[in-house]
Amino acid sequence: MKHRGRHRRRRRGAALRAVLTGTALALTAAATLISASQADVTDSPGALRPLSAPKDTGRFELQEQLVPARTLDRLSAAMGGAVGVDDVLASADRRMRESADCSSADRASLPVTPAATRAYCWDPADAAGGAWQPASVTTSGDADDDGVWGTHRVVLAGWTHSTSTGSAAERGLARVAFVDADDPARLAYRWVLLAVPVDGGRDYRGLTSAISGMVWYQDKLLVTTETGSADALYVYDLGRIQRAGVDGPAIGRVPGGWSADGYRYVMPAVGSYRFTAGRCDRSGPPCPGALALDRGTAPDSLVAAEWTAPDGDRNARLWRYAFSTAPARGGLLATDGSGRVKAAEAYRTRAAGIRGVLSYWRPGAEDASWYVGHLPGSWDGHGGLWRQDAGGAKAAHCGAEGSHRCWAKAAGSLSYWQATGEVWSLSDRMLFAVSLAELDRSLG
Repeated sequence: MKHRGRHRRRRRGAALRAVLTGTALALTAAATLISASQADVTDSPGALRPLSAPKDTGRFELQEQLVPARTLDRLSAAMGGAVGVDDVLASADRRMRESADCSSADRASLPVTPAATRAYCWDPADAAGGAWQPASVTTSGDADDDGVWGTHRVVLAGWTHSTSTGSAAERGLARVAFVDADDPARLAYRWVLLAVPVDGGRDYRGLTSAISGMVWYQDKLLVTTETGSADALYVYDLGRIQRAGVDGPAIGRVPGGWSADGYRYVMPAVGSYRFTAGRCDRSGPPCPGALALDRGTAPDSLVAAEWTAPDGDRNARLWRYAFSTAPARGGLLATDGSGRVKAAEAYRTRAAGIRGVLSYWRPGAEDASWYVGHLPGSWDGHGGLWRQDAGGAKAAHCGAEGSHRCWAKAAGSLSYWQATGEVWSLSDRMLFAVSLAELDRSLG
């Protein structure tokens, strides 16, 4: 287990390391180059516009609500005590295949430009059917700046069950794949169901929310919550994973023990953050979509992008919150004396349909560059990825028509692994990484 105080604060604007390591094999997406007849992502989102008026910044304010320790301890004791990340990885029962062993349809979902440095498709048992969809990713590179958790390199991928297909009892549930990435050629994973304690820790229910964004920072996992709710984020503790001993479709306490929809492991929430201004909507707080960690600020910060429809008329907002530096609050956001969290900065962008966001301090820059990956207006096919700042926006071009639709299909969230210089993300079918240096080169 990492020491919570180990993370070093960095001077704002400091250059981050970008040395690509490992034995990753450069891969080329097998996607057909996009024709001019398809809907294209060619409209630049333009320069970022700062939001500073109190009526604008006040909409980002959060109220922290932590689950009482006695509630968590009661649940843990009743379930036989908590287990850790090592236990989950040691029991990995799913295998990921490298790109060469994946189908052409899988590979066609990868970015066209830049090419992935490594890519993997999921176990066929999880990829079939389409009821569960991957959308978010974070890694041990977020959790600790040396890139490992204990002795392991780990990737976490968040999936949400569709509300329109599959088992009615599972609709809206959220699960996380704990991927053992120690050997780049042999990735394996185990599922953990996300839950919320109820009845003072005497039971739990499944988290029913689309986890489109997810960040693992120190020993906490922060995930987005249901669109249209006053809730903004749920918080999980990687040291409070529980084992469910009953294999069945129920969730919570059952005759003979505890069940988690057939999963061996379940993780109960330890807290949440709610918007003080009420439910997220067009005129109020933004519905959080993508999340990412930024280590270029002091203290480290959580960045977020607003969830908007790619074919709608509503542009997105981007913002950040500072993480707490208090030793007893590892992985939690910085609050005032009333438990409130204020945005450190916020921007308006002309981009819509953002599904991935990243804030990165390029060497010598006074301000961060914001990378936004978003879907095309048709909700189908390859999306675009733009780099924005106060001066404007740039995107990669691909194909004979110079299309901007060069990013992954149904693009997911972005996570920068500082120790390797890679950006991890997901398509609708694959988990992949690209070199940040190559990504920047593709953006000119």
